[in-house]
Amino acid sequence: MTPELSDLESLTRQAGEILRAGYGRRHQIDHKSSIDIVTEVDRQSEAFLLGEIRRSFPTHRILAEESGSQAGDECCIWHVDPLDGTVNYAHDVPFFSISIAFQMEGELRLGVVYDPLRDECFSAERGKGAWLNGTPIRVSGVQDLLHSLLVTGFPYDIRENPVNNLDNYARLSLLTQGVRRMGSAALDLAYVACGRFEGYWELRLNPWDVAAGGLIAQEAGATVTDMHGKPDFISKPQSILAASPSIHPLVLVELKK
Repeated sequence: MTPELSDLESLTRQAGEILRAGYGRRHQIDHKSSIDIVTEVDRQSEAFLLGEIRRSFPTHRILAEESGSQAGDECCIWHVDPLDGTVNYAHDVPFFSISIAFQMEGELRLGVVYDPLRDECFSAERGKGAWLNGTPIRVSGVQDLLHSLLVTGFPYDIRENPVNNLDNYARLSLLTQGVRRMGSAALDLAYVACGRFEGYWELRLNPWDVAAGGLIAQEAGATVTDMHGKPDFISKPQSILAASPSIHPLVLVELKK
């Protein structure tokens, strides 16, 4: 058995109820590193999602942010981020999401990113398009960097690793309308897909961070690669560049500098 897009949409919406119920409350916070945190709500959301996936698709492999790799058939892989934007969530900043993707025979087939506070469900199916709450979406038509609004993020080892994206951020900030740092890679990609941003890039991500959003962006017309222009953007550790076809090569040139 393999899932339908409606299965992923239902899972993310149900997990969204868990996130909404916990939002604005005092949280139990554990540190995975000095600035990488996890809350009890991350774990509750992930336990629900993994339980439901295991119940319906017991032979499938799962890659999840908090529990890592769950054994299963390599031909069918789920990428699950139960709360993308935990730092925002813990600080009551209303920008976070649930991200689920399904990969079959090495190809991303289904992806959903759900923003529970805005009730915005971004979804895509390989070869069939991308949608926001059922309405088709497309990337921006902006043609040049000067009129582009970009978004990025920074790795959790920004304090220790000199390859920390700050140089790219500074360079592109001077060439565009601006560069935002929102704090949820999945939503950043979804916003590229619906034309709110012209492009997004980031270093050293995990597959669950970008699998769903990357597929949604692709199906909405974006060019999605790693930061060297290669098509594989979900291998770990990995980088990503997603942008409208006109903007992608322009940003890629700057990143290669």
